[in-house]
Amino acid sequence: MKSLPCSAIRASFSGYLDGAVSGLRMQQIARHIDGCDSCARELAAWRATQEAISALGPARAPADLGLRLRVAISRERARHNSRLLDRLSLAWENAVRPMLLQVTGGLVGSVALMGGTALLLGVAAAPQQVLANDEPLGAITAPHYLYSTASPGAIVSGHDTTIIVEASVDSRGRVYDYTIVSGPQDEAVRTQVANQLLGSVYQPASAFGVPVRGRVVVTFAGISVHG
Repeated sequence: MKSLPCSAIRASFSGYLDGAVSGLRMQQIARHIDGCDSCARELAAWRATQEAISALGPARAPADLGLRLRVAISRERARHNSRLLDRLSLAWENAVRPMLLQVTGGLVGSVALMGGTALLLGVAAAPQQVLANDEPLGAITAPHYLYSTASPGAIVSGHDTTIIVEASVDSRGRVYDYTIVSGPQDEAVRTQVANQLLGSVYQPASAFGVPVRGRVVVTFAGISVHG
Protein backbone atom coordinates (compact mmCIF):
# COMPACT_ATOMS: atom_id res chain seq x y z
CA MET A 1 0.00 0.00 0.00
CA LYS A 2 1.44 3.36 -1.05
CA SER A 3 2.33 5.66 1.87
CA LEU A 4 0.72 9.10 1.86
CA PRO A 5 2.64 12.32 2.69
CA CYS A 6 2.06 14.11 6.00
CA SER A 7 0.13 16.93 4.29
CA ALA A 8 -2.45 14.48 2.87
CA ILE A 9 -2.74 12.65 6.20
CA ARG A 10 -3.32 15.87 8.17
CA ALA A 11 -5.89 17.10 5.65
CA SER A 12 -7.92 13.95 6.44
CA PHE A 13 -7.87 14.30 10.25
CA SER A 14 -11.33 15.92 10.49
CA GLY A 15 -13.00 13.24 8.38
CA TYR A 16 -11.03 10.54 10.20
CA LEU A 17 -12.30 11.66 13.63
CA ASP A 18 -15.87 11.95 12.29
CA GLY A 19 -15.74 8.51 10.63
CA ALA A 20 -16.32 10.16 7.25
CA VAL A 21 -13.40 8.54 5.34
CA SER A 22 -13.21 5.19 3.64
CA GLY A 23 -11.88 2.11 5.36
CA LEU A 24 -8.80 2.14 3.16
CA ARG A 25 -7.99 5.74 4.06
CA MET A 26 -8.53 5.02 7.78
CA GLN A 27 -5.95 2.21 7.54
CA GLN A 28 -3.52 4.54 5.77
CA ILE A 29 -3.93 7.22 8.44
CA ALA A 30 -3.60 4.72 11.31
CA ARG A 31 -0.46 3.19 9.78
CA HIS A 32 1.03 6.61 9.16
CA ILE A 33 0.51 8.01 12.68
CA ASP A 34 2.03 4.83 14.16
CA GLY A 35 5.31 5.80 12.54
CA CYS A 36 5.09 9.61 12.56
CA ASP A 37 5.28 11.30 15.96
CA SER A 38 4.53 14.75 14.50
CA CYS A 39 1.26 13.67 12.89
CA ALA A 40 0.36 11.63 15.98
CA ARG A 41 0.68 14.75 18.19
CA GLU A 42 -1.42 16.83 15.81
CA LEU A 43 -4.12 14.15 15.67
CA ALA A 44 -4.14 14.07 19.49
CA ALA A 45 -4.66 17.87 19.51
CA TRP A 46 -7.54 17.51 17.03
CA ARG A 47 -9.14 14.81 19.20
CA ALA A 48 -8.79 16.90 22.39
CA THR A 49 -10.40 19.89 20.70
CA GLN A 50 -13.29 17.76 19.44
CA GLU A 51 -13.88 16.30 22.92
CA ALA A 52 -13.81 19.77 24.53
CA ILE A 53 -16.41 21.06 22.08
CA SER A 54 -18.62 18.01 22.62
CA ALA A 55 -18.47 18.52 26.39
CA LEU A 56 -20.02 21.97 26.03
CA GLY A 57 -23.29 20.44 24.85
CA PRO A 58 -25.84 22.17 22.60
CA ALA A 59 -26.23 25.94 22.88
CA ARG A 60 -29.29 26.98 24.87
CA ALA A 61 -31.45 29.83 23.62
CA PRO A 62 -31.93 32.78 26.02
CA ALA A 63 -35.13 32.65 28.06
CA ASP A 64 -36.38 35.89 26.50
CA LEU A 65 -35.48 34.98 22.90
CA GLY A 66 -39.15 34.96 21.86
CA LEU A 67 -39.67 38.46 23.27
CA ARG A 68 -36.51 39.76 21.57
CA LEU A 69 -37.67 38.40 18.21
CA ARG A 70 -41.11 39.93 18.75
CA VAL A 71 -39.50 43.30 19.55
CA ALA A 72 -37.37 43.17 16.38
CA ILE A 73 -40.34 42.21 14.19
CA SER A 74 -42.57 44.87 15.74
CA ARG A 75 -39.95 47.58 15.25
CA GLU A 76 -39.52 46.62 11.61
CA ARG A 77 -43.31 46.71 11.15
CA ALA A 78 -43.41 50.10 12.88
CA ARG A 79 -40.83 51.50 10.45
CA HIS A 80 -42.93 50.23 7.54
CA ASN A 81 -46.12 51.73 9.01
CA SER A 82 -44.31 55.02 9.61
CA ARG A 83 -43.43 55.26 5.92
CA LEU A 84 -47.07 54.54 5.02
CA LEU A 85 -48.32 57.21 7.42
CA ASP A 86 -45.89 59.71 5.91
CA ARG A 87 -47.33 59.06 2.45
CA LEU A 88 -50.91 59.37 3.74
CA SER A 89 -50.03 62.61 5.54
CA LEU A 90 -48.54 64.04 2.37
CA ALA A 91 -51.68 63.11 0.41
CA TRP A 92 -53.82 64.77 3.10
CA GLU A 93 -51.83 67.98 3.01
CA ASN A 94 -51.80 68.17 -0.79
CA ALA A 95 -55.34 67.04 -1.68
CA VAL A 96 -57.88 66.54 1.10
CA ARG A 97 -57.06 69.40 3.45
CA PRO A 98 -57.30 72.22 0.83
CA MET A 99 -60.79 71.03 -0.14
CA LEU A 100 -61.94 70.93 3.50
CA LEU A 101 -60.68 74.46 4.08
CA GLN A 102 -63.11 75.68 1.40
CA VAL A 103 -66.08 74.80 3.61
CA THR A 104 -67.51 77.99 5.13
CA GLY A 105 -67.13 78.61 8.82
CA GLY A 106 -70.84 79.39 9.15
CA LEU A 107 -71.89 75.99 7.87
CA VAL A 108 -69.42 74.20 10.14
CA GLY A 109 -70.56 76.25 13.11
CA SER A 110 -74.23 75.51 12.43
CA VAL A 111 -73.63 71.79 12.15
CA ALA A 112 -71.54 71.77 15.34
CA LEU A 113 -74.19 73.74 17.23
CA MET A 114 -77.01 71.46 16.11
CA GLY A 115 -74.99 68.35 16.94
CA GLY A 116 -74.07 69.71 20.37
CA THR A 117 -77.67 70.63 21.17
CA ALA A 118 -78.93 67.19 20.13
CA LEU A 119 -76.27 65.54 22.27
CA LEU A 120 -77.21 67.58 25.34
CA LEU A 121 -80.90 66.83 24.86
CA GLY A 122 -80.19 63.12 24.45
CA VAL A 123 -78.13 63.01 27.63
CA ALA A 124 -80.80 64.93 29.59
CA ALA A 125 -83.65 62.78 28.28
CA ALA A 126 -82.01 59.42 28.91
CA PRO A 127 -79.57 59.48 31.85
CA GLN A 128 -77.59 56.28 32.32
CA GLN A 129 -75.75 54.92 35.33
CA VAL A 130 -71.98 54.61 34.74
CA LEU A 131 -70.42 51.60 36.44
CA ALA A 132 -66.79 51.32 37.45
CA ASN A 133 -66.10 48.52 34.97
CA ASP A 134 -67.79 50.20 31.99
CA GLU A 135 -65.76 50.78 28.84
CA PRO A 136 -64.51 54.38 28.61
CA LEU A 137 -66.53 56.56 26.27
CA GLY A 138 -64.77 57.73 23.13
CA ALA A 139 -63.15 56.41 20.00
CA ILE A 140 -59.84 55.36 21.61
CA THR A 141 -59.47 52.46 24.05
CA ALA A 142 -56.48 51.04 25.92
CA PRO A 143 -55.37 47.39 25.89
CA HIS A 144 -57.29 45.05 28.20
CA TYR A 145 -55.83 41.89 29.73
CA LEU A 146 -57.60 38.71 28.54
CA TYR A 147 -55.63 35.66 29.73
CA SER A 148 -52.17 34.14 29.99
CA THR A 149 -50.78 30.93 28.57
CA ALA A 150 -48.09 30.92 31.28
CA SER A 151 -48.75 29.96 34.88
CA PRO A 152 -49.05 33.27 36.79
CA GLY A 153 -46.96 33.60 39.88
CA ALA A 154 -44.83 35.89 41.99
CA ILE A 155 -41.40 37.07 40.84
CA VAL A 156 -38.59 35.67 42.96
CA SER A 157 -36.15 38.46 43.80
CA GLY A 158 -33.88 39.55 46.60
CA HIS A 159 -36.60 41.61 48.28
CA ASP A 160 -40.28 41.42 49.13
CA THR A 161 -41.45 44.25 46.91
CA THR A 162 -43.88 45.16 44.16
CA ILE A 163 -42.47 45.22 40.64
CA ILE A 164 -44.14 47.71 38.28
CA VAL A 165 -43.71 47.16 34.55
CA GLU A 166 -44.81 49.26 31.58
CA ALA A 167 -45.51 46.88 28.69
CA SER A 168 -46.01 47.71 25.01
CA VAL A 169 -48.79 45.71 23.34
CA ASP A 170 -49.00 45.34 19.55
CA SER A 171 -52.15 45.42 17.43
CA ARG A 172 -52.55 41.66 17.87
CA GLY A 173 -52.65 41.89 21.65
CA ARG A 174 -49.17 40.51 22.38
CA VAL A 175 -46.40 42.19 24.38
CA TYR A 176 -43.43 43.17 22.23
CA ASP A 177 -41.41 45.32 24.64
CA TYR A 178 -41.37 46.26 28.32
CA THR A 179 -39.63 48.48 30.86
CA ILE A 180 -39.33 47.85 34.60
CA VAL A 181 -40.19 51.25 36.06
CA SER A 182 -40.05 50.22 39.73
CA GLY A 183 -38.44 47.30 41.53
CA PRO A 184 -35.30 45.17 41.09
CA GLN A 185 -33.93 44.97 37.55
CA ASP A 186 -31.31 42.23 37.69
CA GLU A 187 -31.13 39.59 34.96
CA ALA A 188 -32.98 36.94 36.97
CA VAL A 189 -35.92 39.27 37.59
CA ARG A 190 -36.00 40.43 33.96
CA THR A 191 -36.08 36.83 32.75
CA GLN A 192 -39.05 35.99 35.01
CA VAL A 193 -40.91 39.13 33.95
CA ALA A 194 -40.26 38.35 30.28
CA ASN A 195 -41.59 34.81 30.70
CA GLN A 196 -44.80 36.13 32.30
CA LEU A 197 -45.31 38.78 29.61
CA LEU A 198 -44.64 36.34 26.76
CA GLY A 199 -47.71 34.34 27.73
CA SER A 200 -49.99 37.33 28.29
CA VAL A 201 -52.73 37.99 25.74
CA TYR A 202 -54.55 41.33 25.60
CA GLN A 203 -57.44 42.82 23.71
CA PRO A 204 -55.42 45.37 21.74
CA ALA A 205 -55.93 49.09 21.98
CA SER A 206 -58.17 50.58 19.32
CA ALA A 207 -58.65 53.89 17.56
CA PHE A 208 -62.06 54.31 15.89
CA GLY A 209 -62.52 50.55 15.91
CA VAL A 210 -59.11 49.77 14.37
CA PRO A 211 -56.63 47.72 16.50
CA VAL A 212 -53.48 49.72 17.24
CA ARG A 213 -50.47 49.48 19.51
CA GLY A 214 -50.83 50.60 23.11
CA ARG A 215 -49.28 50.43 26.57
CA VAL A 216 -50.35 48.95 29.88
CA VAL A 217 -48.96 49.04 33.40
CA VAL A 218 -48.54 45.59 34.95
CA THR A 219 -47.64 44.87 38.58
CA PHE A 220 -46.00 41.72 39.94
CA ALA A 221 -45.53 40.64 43.53
CA GLY A 222 -41.83 40.20 44.27
CA ILE A 223 -40.94 37.70 46.98
CA SER A 224 -37.64 36.89 48.65
CA VAL A 225 -36.89 33.20 49.11
CA HIS A 226 -34.36 32.40 51.81
CA GLY A 227 -32.87 28.96 52.08
